[in-house]
Amino acid sequence: MVVLPVFVQAPWVHVYPFSALLFSFVIFTLGFYLLRFSSYKWASIGSLLLGVSWSWLGGCLFWGWLRAHPVWHLPVESIALPIAITLLDTRWKIGASFYLASLLGTAFTDVMIVLTGVMKSWPDIVEAPFSEASELLTLTASELVSPFSLISIALAAVLIVIIANWMMKQSLNHPDSSDAWLVSSAALTTTLWVDGLFFLTTLIQPQLSGLI
Repeated sequence: MVVLPVFVQAPWVHVYPFSALLFSFVIFTLGFYLLRFSSYKWASIGSLLLGVSWSWLGGCLFWGWLRAHPVWHLPVESIALPIAITLLDTRWKIGASFYLASLLGTAFTDVMIVLTGVMKSWPDIVEAPFSEASELLTLTASELVSPFSLISIALAAVLIVIIANWMMKQSLNHPDSSDAWLVSSAALTTTLWVDGLFFLTTLIQPQLSGLI
């Protein structure tokens, strides 16, 4: 659920933004149906899909129409933030927790993009022709292999792991919402691995990164 928006949604919305945007409502409808009319197991999956639909919607709005303006990335991805917070104590809490944890991971990513200087290259990369974008993306990724960038990324990774482990412990301390805490922990941890995979992809095969 975390990987799909990065490696499937981004290229899809780049080519067919409107259809990718409409797909967020397909995900939401499926999740809503499972939540309302299915057994507990499938209802939990339905709740999760609702959270995915919010992440998908925010991603489509940004990557489809605002991709050259990275400063709008986190605000647009936060489109469902008030709704998710409101639904944390309801049967929608698994989806809300997934969305909030994914959003936290996005915030970490954006902060690192600013600290490592990637943000200043972002508009040039996403607006360049495909052949040039690959080269620019690889060059930008290679610039991250510096002491300051590597130390900053390592500290952020450690902090993410600490927060994810704390969420895992909360699942034991709060049995009534253990599923939501576990989903949050898994989503945040997966964001870390996805960012690492994205970094390696930009170095080895930038065409597959989803950014261009």
